[in-house]
Amino acid sequence: MDLNPFGHSTYMVHKQFFKLFGGTFRVYDPMGALALYADMKAFKLREDIRLYSGEDKLHEVLCIKSRHIIDISATYDVVDPATQERVGALRRRGLKSMIQDEWVILDNTDQEVGYIQEDSIVLALVRRFLTNLIPQNFHGYMRGVPVLKFSQNFNPFTLRLSLDFTADTGGYLDRRLGIAAAVLLCAIENRQQ
Repeated sequence: MDLNPFGHSTYMVHKQFFKLFGGTFRVYDPMGALALYADMKAFKLREDIRLYSGEDKLHEVLCIKSRHIIDISATYDVVDPATQERVGALRRRGLKSMIQDEWVILDNTDQEVGYIQEDSIVLALVRRFLTNLIPQNFHGYMRGVPVLKFSQNFNPFTLRLSLDFTADTGGYLDRRLGIAAAVLLCAIENRQQ
């Protein structure tokens, strides 16, 4: 078990290839050890993703819940289950995300503090209308400063997303929000392909 699963500068997120109901995600640290295990409940009217310190699911370390049942601009609260305090939230930019995916990073008072955007509008259009074989890449910014990068690794059998916080030398982004964003991108954005 990783004593500080949110203390690394890089991660790899794997989405389980075939699961009949719900979703399973494994988040690995830079050494390839399991840092977090995520479980998305099936048949829920609202998205509900729980992150645990291990596959035994004994210690829940983060919770991601949608605020509304169906919403094109859905907002997902990221909560620390130990304190029940909201770390922040991630809001999908509804109509704009139909062309180029973009998410807003909100602090714990719902103030916009940053955003995560798909790499290129041209590539986004190619992915949507011609082929989904081009891996997605995202860049995150806070106060105009780069804080993270997501890179989808092309694999036809499993979704793998590398998460890199090394650009965040000022420590602007709470790693819990960044990891929640990576898991959401794997869970939510992958459905539209």
